[in-house]
Amino acid sequence: MTTKNNALPNVLILATGGTIAGAAKSGAQSAYTSGQVTIDAMVNAIPEVTKIANIKGEQISNVGSQDMSFDIMMKLANRINALKDNTSVDGIVITHGTDTMEETAYFLNLVCKTDKPVVLVGSMRPSTAISADGPLNLYDAIAVAADANAKNRGVLLVMNDWIHSAQTLTKVSTTAVQTFMSPIKGLIGTTAYGTNEFYRYPSQKYGEKSEFSIEGATKLPRVDIIYADADMNPDLIDAAVKLGAKGIVIAGVGNGNMNKVALDACARASKQGVVVVRSTRVATGNVARNVEVNDDQLGLIASYGLNPQKSRILLSVALLKPRKLDELQKIFMEY
Repeated sequence: MTTKNNALPNVLILATGGTIAGAAKSGAQSAYTSGQVTIDAMVNAIPEVTKIANIKGEQISNVGSQDMSFDIMMKLANRINALKDNTSVDGIVITHGTDTMEETAYFLNLVCKTDKPVVLVGSMRPSTAISADGPLNLYDAIAVAADANAKNRGVLLVMNDWIHSAQTLTKVSTTAVQTFMSPIKGLIGTTAYGTNEFYRYPSQKYGEKSEFSIEGATKLPRVDIIYADADMNPDLIDAAVKLGAKGIVIAGVGNGNMNKVALDACARASKQGVVVVRSTRVATGNVARNVEVNDDQLGLIASYGLNPQKSRILLSVALLKPRKLDELQKIFMEY
């Protein structure tokens, strides 16, 4: 790291691993190992960044995002919350694998109580690849985290020149560099070689407006996701209940739908005190309440704009304290 320039904002990078820190034997192969490169090495690969911010790095973990855990997510959140009143940090960047990035981003959006920019960044190609996308993504993420105009916009994700909200982003391709989209509500803004343009603020609750806290929490309640399909068997729903799930999210067909035997199993689960949320396996669109399914009668929750993975995050955080079904439904409408 270089000598501090007092005229520049201070950005802290919290590294967790992922493809952006990955390495392969060759620059022209798809196989690679995540989490092989340290944060210092990644920053040293973009020396131009010293012109836009003072950089410090902390290695929180070094894992592929398929191994991202609630423990690591909570460690990140607690570190960010501890920096809320620290005047020596103006913005925070988190390097992260793309597979579960939307879950970590949404979790932090719910429980981090700061107006400072918090920006997740990753890459689709390892650091050793031909035309690696990580260095420019990291440069742009630092530029966004250093930008005062990024404050109060909740947790953001920066990749491939686009600035996404944690509320709306989702991964849509297994390999393409433009893997993240924000369908329906669109981008928060764009960035190009450190020049940022912001379009809007997130529409749902987040950050300091959020009612959720992980203070004192060491573990999140178990919430399972179960995928719906044609001629669905209800056994997995019953098994989740028997194995101690406190909540179940159904990745339903269409508008969060499922066949009768699965709906009956969901109703049984609800009567046993397990919270059941209807989301959808469809890429876009809201799951509305009491449309094709009588949620009132069956005791179910509609996810509205949240996909199954984000529904699981929200329900896990919400269930840190006892809540009635009507309160939970209100939460899904507001977050």
